[in-house]
Amino acid sequence: MTEKVQTERAQALGVVGRSREEMAKRLAQDIANGSYVNLGIGIPELVAKFVPEGRTLIYHTENGLLGMGPSPEPGGGDPELINAGKRYVTVNPGAAFFHHADSFAMIRGGHIDLCVLGAMQVSKAGDLANWSTGAPDAIPAVGGAMDLVAGVKSVFVITQHCTRDGQPKLVESCTYPLTGRGVIDRVYTDLAVIDITADGFRLVELSPGVDFEYVQALTGAELLPIANT
Repeated sequence: MTEKVQTERAQALGVVGRSREEMAKRLAQDIANGSYVNLGIGIPELVAKFVPEGRTLIYHTENGLLGMGPSPEPGGGDPELINAGKRYVTVNPGAAFFHHADSFAMIRGGHIDLCVLGAMQVSKAGDLANWSTGAPDAIPAVGGAMDLVAGVKSVFVITQHCTRDGQPKLVESCTYPLTGRGVIDRVYTDLAVIDITADGFRLVELSPGVDFEYVQALTGAELLPIANT
């Protein structure tokens, strides 16, 4: 079955691309063993559920925890154990707790290998907008995102490819207030995995049942095909 036929069948069923958990699992596969990782709020939090077999990943939160485990089962959890998004988490053996200021010293000092963030928009230059639409009634909620994109060694975005009303999140240039310029390395969406390169968006991988033309039509800038190896 061709990619085009797979896509058409998926569209007819109303199911295209990866689910949120499948996106998180795919991203987790690309995190190197032994990495110190900060996870943003929302879909990024799901990544903690998918540590690949044989790897040890150390998850960090801005509110002062190193060694965070996945979320507890529904109905479980300790109110003393939360992440920066105020969601219940678990702790892995050897976890450490520390002051909020020390947590940000780790971030600003370049000691975190990777952070995974959500996004409202990502430009082809790797600019990120993920904290405000800029509307007069928007609630400012930048949190630690600006520190993370400035201090962490690599930054991945995980997000739906489009907004709820079908507008592309991957764009020529961001129209929302920026979190950082040229800070994103790779984007994981329900439709594809895409690198930010000197030439713009470069496709790394299509999600199952999705073809290139479909992703390009839902991307607000040119999408370069998979690079020849």
